[in-house]
Amino acid sequence: MCIGIPAEVIEISGQTGKVDYQGVVRETSFVMLPEAEVGEFVILHAGFAIKKLSAEEARETLKLIREMLEAAE
Repeated sequence: MCIGIPAEVIEISGQTGKVDYQGVVRETSFVMLPEAEVGEFVILHAGFAIKKLSAEEARETLKLIREMLEAAE
């Protein structure tokens, strides 16, 4: 199973860039999502941005993931 964790786009240069996963910065390809912009949230799969999310969707998803992790402890 794969869990898509929202990441904020912090840099784009051509078809590549960087995203921030709650403080962890990752190199990302935007070849499949060229309309992504800095400040938006995206879901990644295998290093590719594949879907944009609203800030509200991203916050709600991150909240649910935190709740699941806390429940598992």
